[in-house]
Amino acid sequence: MIIRPRIYLASQSPRRRELLKQIGINFEVLLLRTDPRRDMDVDETPYGIEPPEDYVQRVCKAKAEAGYAALKLRNLPPFPVLAADTAVVLDGKIFGKPGNAEQAAAMLRQLSGCEHQVLSAVAIALGEHVEAALSTSTVRFAPFDEERIHRYLLTREYTDKAGGYGIQGHAGAFVEHLSGSYSGVMGLPLFETVQLLRHFDYPVP
Repeated sequence: MIIRPRIYLASQSPRRRELLKQIGINFEVLLLRTDPRRDMDVDETPYGIEPPEDYVQRVCKAKAEAGYAALKLRNLPPFPVLAADTAVVLDGKIFGKPGNAEQAAAMLRQLSGCEHQVLSAVAIALGEHVEAALSTSTVRFAPFDEERIHRYLLTREYTDKAGGYGIQGHAGAFVEHLSGSYSGVMGLPLFETVQLLRHFDYPVP
């Protein structure tokens, strides 16, 4: 029996699954938190003076390495493990995922009428070999008022989204200008992903 080349995706993000399907990548989702033999959770707390670019790549590599460790523990076929991490950055401050609607509203108030950066890192681990790549995009939001923020929060799209918004949903209407990678702002920069997969000899379109 011929085994098709595939990768493992160390993420539960539906956006990342959609993007991999879009470019025809054969993948299987690898859940990190379900193995009782080892704590596979990755600490995403930024270091004190860590630059945002270093932070997002460090976390991304840690996720890929944790995924490959989980793969070995479960005796799964040794295919590459892909992980990604995204951070919204405004004036050097990292905006992670809001824990509730109030935190999301606070983030959106700061982003209103401003230009911010979206840093999306992708990493692949196979054996001892780990590589990462970074995509940086600049997004400018139009100004919006409290009523519009309230209506957006009712959609609950802010859940599990860096900066409290998802560009592929209702928040796409906030975007006045985007320079960079649309897929990177969604959470998985496709150009950088394909380049990394080629480094690991994975057949890509």
